[in-house]
Formats: sequence, C-alpha cells, structure tokens
Amino acid sequence: MIGSLAGLALLIGVRFMMLGAWPVLPFGALEVGLVLVMLRVNARQARGSELILLNERELRIVRTEPSGQRREKVLPSTWLSVSLRERDGRVPRLVLHRHGVGEEIGRALGEAEKRDLAACLTRALHRARNPVFDNPQLRE
Repeated sequence: MIGSLAGLALLIGVRFMMLGAWPVLPFGALEVGLVLVMLRVNARQARGSELILLNERELRIVRTEPSGQRREKVLPSTWLSVSLRERDGRVPRLVLHRHGVGEEIGRALGEAEKRDLAACLTRALHRARNPVFDNPQLRE
C-alpha cells in the first residue's frame, strides 16, 4: 500500500515538476512519510485489547497495553452496577460501579458500541445474580 501511494505521489510530483511547479514533489514525499507514520501508530494501538470476563462471583477486566504489558482487575459481581455517563458533544463513558468506586471500561469503543455493551453487561449481571433453576420435578 505504501509502495503504490509512493509511486502515485512520485508520478504526480514529476508531472508537476515538469510543468514548473517543483514544490509539489517535496510535499508529496512529506505526505507519504506522514501516511507511513500514521499507519505505524495505528498498528501499534491495534495491539492493545480489553477483555471482560463475567462469572457468578466476579467480573474480571484484563487489559493488554500496546507495549504488551498486561493488567488485570477483579471486581465482585454482587454489588456491581453499569452506567453510562453522558458528556456534552462527546462519547459517553461506560463505568462499572461498586460501593462508590468506579472503573471505566471500553475507552476505545464508539457510542453505539458502548450502549450495546452497557445493555449486555446489565442483563448478564442480572442473570448472574438471579439464576433460574430448572427442576424437572416441578414442571407441570
């Protein structure tokens, strides 16, 4: 991709240089360099992840930084609540609360994804706290 972009920028730059607009060539090279830097930054950020695991007793948040460092936080699921904190003109924050202490999750998600995750986590926490036992002997 970088090669084709560099080739296209070179062709355009040479064409404009032949027409007497020589500053186009250095700006084309600068443009290709900037695209290369931005692709590397994007690839580095893509290595980071956040994993949320829920069972009957706890919610585990496993974060992996782009550098490879791994951090894990465990929250008991019994008194855990999910809330979206609205912010004017910005994507809301998705926060897990427990006894007044909050933990933000899903920082890289967009607004629609955060709303979906909040709804799913709320339902999952409700199911974990209120299990339905199926006893065949009690069926009619």
